[in-house]
Amino acid sequence: MPSDNLLALYVHWPFCVSKCPYCDFNSHVRAEVDQQAWAAALLADLAHEARELPSRRLGSVFFGGGTPSLMPPATVAAILSAAERHWGFDDGIEITLEANPSSVEAARFADLAAAGVNRASLGLQSLADAALQFLGRAHSVAEGLAALDVAQAVFARVSFDLIYALPGQTLAAWSHELEQALARGTEHLSLYQLTIEPGTRFATDAAAGRLTIPDGDAAADLFEATRATTAAAGLPAYETSNHARPGAESRHNLAYWRYRDYAGIGPGAHGRRGGLATQRRRKPENWLAAVARNGHGIELEEPLDPHTRATEALLMGLRLREGVDLTRIAQLAGGTAPIDDAAVVRLEGQGFVAREAQRLRVTEAGALLLDAILPLVVKDRVAA
Repeated sequence: MPSDNLLALYVHWPFCVSKCPYCDFNSHVRAEVDQQAWAAALLADLAHEARELPSRRLGSVFFGGGTPSLMPPATVAAILSAAERHWGFDDGIEITLEANPSSVEAARFADLAAAGVNRASLGLQSLADAALQFLGRAHSVAEGLAALDVAQAVFARVSFDLIYALPGQTLAAWSHELEQALARGTEHLSLYQLTIEPGTRFATDAAAGRLTIPDGDAAADLFEATRATTAAAGLPAYETSNHARPGAESRHNLAYWRYRDYAGIGPGAHGRRGGLATQRRRKPENWLAAVARNGHGIELEEPLDPHTRATEALLMGLRLREGVDLTRIAQLAGGTAPIDDAAVVRLEGQGFVAREAQRLRVTEAGALLLDAILPLVVKDRVAA
């Protein structure tokens, strides 16, 4: 079956159990949720997408958002059953659920696995208690590692994430933490440098001078050490911040980076289907009311012009070690791939990108400078 026929499904569960200092979903904290109403609404939203995307097969499902591991397993099972009925599952379908590594959530892992989840993505975020406190996490290192043990016992595949380039973090400290992480025997790691998002407590502290993260040179040293250490351990970077054993890459996230169609349901969920961009209403109550009124929670549905589609595909695909197929990019653009050939030649001469036949990729040397390289490579719409 052609890969273009495969579809990814993202299910957004917006509710958090506690506030955190580095995201903007704190308005979604809820003490109680009408689970029956939410299950029915998610199934209705799903059915709408299935009508818009017929004759497809699901290659992956991802339950993400606030605290999706606190979704009732019966709701997870109902969504998966409906998704399989609407589309059918591809062989080896990947069904991922994000989870916080708390003992409360770990106690639910077996039931979630029984409901059909076969991959867990755990938000460990750090293997240092002081760092977890700084990040506003409720779990301790011991609790997080205990949850990881449970996840590895019940799910076929497990990934976890860590955040580095924290205030005061040295290269030696991060290298030690990364070695500890690799010793846990995981097949996939997501390793992110700390970023300061506008409107968060971190942004306020940084503006007031109370928070200083490693500067450019120090951050570069941490980035390069991360890639060297994971590669030596057999988990090379296949995307800017994601590392996996060959064959264990996130099938769902690859659908995004390879610019394949994906359906997004639930509050705030985005999607791409057939050249259309979709966005659900973000506020939970507004989304719920929209589903009751319209049979779906869509707030925005707009066509993407060829240049935008090709540009999105370039920006996503160049994050991957494999790079992009320029023939496909040109097809999306309806003619010529929107790349700046002069900039590519210059960057190729500097060793930052490589063009081999119809593939363009960012080299290992260029990965460190990706944010600076992307706007140089992609040709502006006016100049196209």
